[in-house]
Amino acid sequence: MRRNRRVKIVATLGPASTNEETMRRLFETGADVFRVNMSHANHDGLRELHGIVRKLESEFSRPIGILVDLQGPKLRIGKIDSGTIRLTQGDILSLVRREAIGGLGRVQLPHPEIFEAVEKGHTLLLDDGKLELRVVEASDVRIDAEVMNSGLLGSRKGISLPDTVLPFGALTDKDRADIEFVMSLGVSWLALSFVQRPEDIAEARRLSGGRISIMAKIEKPTAIHHLKEIVELADGIMVARGDLGVEMPVEKVPGLQKQINRAARNAGKPVVVATQMLESMIYAPVPTRAEVSDVATAVFEGADAVMLSAESAVGKYPVDAVATMNRIAVEVESDPLHAAIIHAQRIDPEATDADAISAAARTVAETLNLAAIVCYTATGATSLRAARERPKQPILALTPIPATGRKLAIVWGLHCVLTDDPLNLDDMVEKACRIAYEEGFARQGEQVIVTAGIPMGLSGATNLLRIAEVDPTAND
Repeated sequence: MRRNRRVKIVATLGPASTNEETMRRLFETGADVFRVNMSHANHDGLRELHGIVRKLESEFSRPIGILVDLQGPKLRIGKIDSGTIRLTQGDILSLVRREAIGGLGRVQLPHPEIFEAVEKGHTLLLDDGKLELRVVEASDVRIDAEVMNSGLLGSRKGISLPDTVLPFGALTDKDRADIEFVMSLGVSWLALSFVQRPEDIAEARRLSGGRISIMAKIEKPTAIHHLKEIVELADGIMVARGDLGVEMPVEKVPGLQKQINRAARNAGKPVVVATQMLESMIYAPVPTRAEVSDVATAVFEGADAVMLSAESAVGKYPVDAVATMNRIAVEVESDPLHAAIIHAQRIDPEATDADAISAAARTVAETLNLAAIVCYTATGATSLRAARERPKQPILALTPIPATGRKLAIVWGLHCVLTDDPLNLDDMVEKACRIAYEEGFARQGEQVIVTAGIPMGLSGATNLLRIAEVDPTAND
């Protein structure tokens, strides 16, 4: 199965899509990676979904990625006696540490860490940012905050603190248990929620033993401040625009999306643009024009993947949502301006053999108008470098390791094929040409360019470039 686009599609699974037939249709329609949100899933459910994905992988002979999204710390206020209280602009609301039922002018906040970190002048956001408060006095047992806008506050609503660096990591005990289970399944990607500092990535790396790719979700202002270090440590980046737009002014989010995308591209790390991309398709069979433009913008920016959340998890039209996103991506990538915009964003290679070879492969392929770029890769490093160049030619990533193929399923432009390691250089070239022909990327007599690392299996050792003519009858 060959996609007619370079950008990848991530589809979140949920009640609307967690059955084998729907998942098959989602993949056939365009989903390259399936996301499971551990805020709404348990281990038994994840095991079942993992089994279905592996069955589909065998059925379609194509690596399929799974992205497990950890819940992360959930900060909520306590219970309110009457269910809700009305907050009026100018009122003072007291958030108290001790266990108590909330009522007029007072609400419990069962998170000691917040009391330790919050300071006068900090902003508190309640109920996904619907209510804003400003701290006027804070102690280790009580926070008094002025209500900045009127509204109703319900029991157990979430609280966000955009100005406050909280004294705990991004992983909870639940997350640690989930990581251990995910490791037992051999899932390719782990998304880390509410990343604040580079140390959060390092902790997840230690717990996973480096055996799973870590995707840092950028959704807090503190993560923006440490973006360079987070990008360096993570294997991939997600622009989590929903929470980012709660904790920061919404008008800043489009610019931040571009900054994050550029930082990830510069580092050669895959970047996923997420949240509310086709939100109206939760209930409607077609998206709004603004939503279409939003998806198109991410594709023009050269994002590796665009993601559906509630649209495919709980929406009425999960398959239609994937099909719509696929059509938008195909149309944008065929636009005459797409190549020019992608080319304008291209970055200079680093002074390494691997980067020089990958940049040269793109230049040679475009200059000679070759049919495809074929990369042999064991760890994925060679193919990641090729994708970083954003060439006009399609990229075939050939690997003998299923985990590598699943990891690369989320990366821009890569068509992954599982194949045995070649026996020697001649076998390497013959195999590359044959697979390019069989997969429909090159016709007889056309040429491809082959890159690899010799000896095979060493990460970052890309040091070979070879132009070869496709001849499917060569070994007949």
